[in-house]
Amino acid sequence: MGGQSQPRRTLRPLGTVQLAMLSEFDLIKQYFTRPGRPAAASSGVALGIGDDCALLTPKPDMQMAISSDMLVEGRHFFAGADPLLLGHKCLAVNLSDLAAMGARPRAFTLALSLPSAEPDWLAGFSTGLFALADAHQVALIGGDTTKGPLTICITIFGELAPGCALRRAGAQLGDDIWISGTLGDARLALAGYRGELTLAAEALAQASGRMHAPTPRVALGVELAEAGLAHAAIDISDGLVGDLGHILAASKLGATLNLDALPAGPALASQPPALRRQFTVAGGDDYELCFTAPVGARAAILDLAGRVGTPVTRVGQIEHEPGLRLVDQTGRLLDLQLAGFDHFAA
Repeated sequence: MGGQSQPRRTLRPLGTVQLAMLSEFDLIKQYFTRPGRPAAASSGVALGIGDDCALLTPKPDMQMAISSDMLVEGRHFFAGADPLLLGHKCLAVNLSDLAAMGARPRAFTLALSLPSAEPDWLAGFSTGLFALADAHQVALIGGDTTKGPLTICITIFGELAPGCALRRAGAQLGDDIWISGTLGDARLALAGYRGELTLAAEALAQASGRMHAPTPRVALGVELAEAGLAHAAIDISDGLVGDLGHILAASKLGATLNLDALPAGPALASQPPALRRQFTVAGGDDYELCFTAPVGARAAILDLAGRVGTPVTRVGQIEHEPGLRLVDQTGRLLDLQLAGFDHFAA
């Protein structure tokens, strides 16, 4: 589902005089430069926006974690998406990548292609973007703007100690499989917007909150890595069955997943069981963490989850036999043909 994720709205057209007044450099200065709020040296940012390059100073004996994500109108969000929510989401998906590696966020760059320099859109977008940036103390240090189809690309930088990264290849035989938060509400909202399902207005509103404004599980990922509790992790962006499959492939192992143990979102929980199973295991756009950890870490993981305020659920086990087996709560093998989102599929 890294696909459509916003209801359609109509943006107000701009007059030619207004467009001429707002140059590329005016746009950056007005909406993406924050006077009086310099990049914090404590974040390793020695120089932010204003020169040809930003300067980062990693802490001694630390590694940099770097990730990029691109959001394209019509592929990752509907045309006319609410700019404030879009500003939140485009940074949230990048923070989620750092969370999956266990890295602390430090800074990010923004490359923005716009059909037109619409002040109302830019004000909303930058407000949503910086609200989440401030919540995670991550600084915007540069980027680029141009005219073209609406496309948002963020590159984010984080830090972690060598050897602490929660890599996909780290799963070990016998590990528990854990999920943070809940799954499936974002996919349920998409189904409602597309007309695949008829949802009550209250259910659609509840589900759409997860689609429009995902919560990156940064604190959980960082603590799991720094405490050495997890062996492998990935963020669930394209559906659990596909993303867990990346861990299994990289680790050269298999797994059994209990579909009835998967934590459904509040809106999805009231839907029929078959739909709950489908959307929790292969929905996408959840931006929760899937991680593996030794059986002996169960108590410590639950204690950590309580401290960071993020619920976690054990949903399966890593096994030697290759492949992913889906079972119900009785252990009965389910014959379901499910796959994660593919950005190049029709």
